[in-house]
Amino acid sequence: MAQSPYGPSLSPGALWSDTLGRPAIRAAQLLLLLTAVSVAVYGLVRLKLIAIPLMIALILAAAFSPVVGYLRRRGLRPGLATWVTFLAIVLVLGGIITGLVFAVRSEWNNLVAAGTAGWEELRRLLAEGPLPIEQTAIDQAAAALRDFLGSSQFGLGALSGLSTAAEVITGVLLCAVVLFYFLKDGDRIWAFFLLGFSGDRLDKLHRSGDVVMEVLGKYVRGTAIIAFVEALALGLTLLVLQVPLALPLAVLVFLGGFIPMVGATVTGIFAALVALVANGPAVALIVAAVVIAVNQLDGHILQPIVMGRTLRLHGLVILLALAAGVILAGIAGAVLAVPVTAVAWAVLKVWREPPEQAGTALPPGDAGEAAGGPGPTAAGPAS
Repeated sequence: MAQSPYGPSLSPGALWSDTLGRPAIRAAQLLLLLTAVSVAVYGLVRLKLIAIPLMIALILAAAFSPVVGYLRRRGLRPGLATWVTFLAIVLVLGGIITGLVFAVRSEWNNLVAAGTAGWEELRRLLAEGPLPIEQTAIDQAAAALRDFLGSSQFGLGALSGLSTAAEVITGVLLCAVVLFYFLKDGDRIWAFFLLGFSGDRLDKLHRSGDVVMEVLGKYVRGTAIIAFVEALALGLTLLVLQVPLALPLAVLVFLGGFIPMVGATVTGIFAALVALVANGPAVALIVAAVVIAVNQLDGHILQPIVMGRTLRLHGLVILLALAAGVILAGIAGAVLAVPVTAVAWAVLKVWREPPEQAGTALPPGDAGEAAGGPGPTAAGPAS
């Protein structure tokens, strides 16, 4: 065979197997993956009215499906156990949310006035303190914060992407219906999606479903416990120091606890501003110190005990996830960003582990039964 005058010819396979071809293949795969993720995120953002209620229903199902399993093991029929659990969720969560809303709503104007006055007092102290800060810098920071809180990326307009009362009602009803079917037929729903898979892929999908329900269940239960501890500690502190509006401030801290790392801190700072204008700098410093102490207690003691290895994420990853969630879906995105990221990381670890370690992905025991969620190994068939 005559040799090419331009040198030895290379086969198409050789072009992609040299030192330049292998990185090119990896780059093409990465671009394809980023494109698929971008398309998926765009679709979810466009379908917020469906996607966010679906995610909330899945998280609630992961948290409360163990109750359905417990009632079934106690002798209740599957359908009756589902109805009892579902009605209990509606009554308990509905009562809690209604009480929290009324507790904050009745004092909202006073909270806003006290927070504004506290901010003005803080500005004065900063301007007159030993290290004076230019008033222009303070005003620019405040203006940037107001613009962000009033933008379409945050606030009521961005809350779950629901801008009208009709959409709010639709989202709540959709979430309730989906939650009921997740509790009732979660195992059947997951089994339907696994049709067509077999072998190692089917095994990994089974374990991925178990891991999703385990992580979500531990996350929502652990977050609720930690938020309650934070609200209780700060609320008792405000009552002892005789800071006004202690109950609504404690409620805000509880709600802020569902936004990791940021929510409880921001609401705690707001409580310190209220204490500053009502009780003076000394009390405000005590409140700020309690907020810092509680955050440290939660981060180093409560979270490892309550959540265990559920959220094995670096703080920077959590902050980036929160930022992305706020940009994409406002407050709802901030609440859902961290559990979604934790679930994605847990599932990725399942798919990356070698086959010989497949049996060690979860703690001993039936993880699907422990999670109780809509995974394929959830409690038996529903009626």
